[in-house]
Amino acid sequence: MILSHDTTGSGPAVLLLHAGVADSRMWDPQRAPLARHHRVIRCDLRGYGDTPLTSARFDNAGDVKALLDSLGERPVAIVAASAGGKVALQVASEWPDLVSHLMLINSAFALPPTRSVQRFARREDALLEAGDVDGATELNVATWLGPDADDDARELVRTMQRRAFDVQLAAGDDVNQEAGPAIDLAAITARTLVVSGGQDLDHFRAIANHLAGHIPGARHTQLGWAGHLPNLERPDETTALITQFLDDPRG
Repeated sequence: MILSHDTTGSGPAVLLLHAGVADSRMWDPQRAPLARHHRVIRCDLRGYGDTPLTSARFDNAGDVKALLDSLGERPVAIVAASAGGKVALQVASEWPDLVSHLMLINSAFALPPTRSVQRFARREDALLEAGDVDGATELNVATWLGPDADDDARELVRTMQRRAFDVQLAAGDDVNQEAGPAIDLAAITARTLVVSGGQDLDHFRAIANHLAGHIPGARHTQLGWAGHLPNLERPDETTALITQFLDDPRG
């Protein structure tokens, strides 16, 4: 199965990978500006947006590789947020020649969870076990958007997260997701920018520091104003940061 996706514009390809609280619609503010000089590819990972969950075995990195192969794109730049960042790291590590640039925004990675993440997970699990999907959705909106997010951004995240819950809960235990390729940070050859949010959970700031210290040549910038989804909180500033990174020949 090829992931649901869309493409816009022409030029060097850039793939946008969404966070686990979202789907490809999270990149709405960046899509048109980036498409002025790039072929912009957005996709929904399985269980999000318009990509269903089935009983077939899959891993997210393999799905992304299959999508890029079907589009004939090589190499690509990848801009990825949160859970999408982990997928991007797998792709860039397993197939380094496939990825020219790698921008990781509050990326997920396998570091021990901090207390703040554990608290969030316990609260979300309790709400879902009680059947309070609306409550779990609101918890996610409150947790993953920083103080600069406006009402439109909050409504979009609310819509995307509720869609993900509906799809994933409907699938139940009939999901055969595999872990996918192991991540070897030293194997990544892409020009890499790690972005973290000063208002995000401390777990993701720790991850950013770890990634910047272990990916060869990686740079790290922290946005003091940003929560977990800066591209929705201050869209213009984040778009400018993405554009500068993609267009700067120094990476």
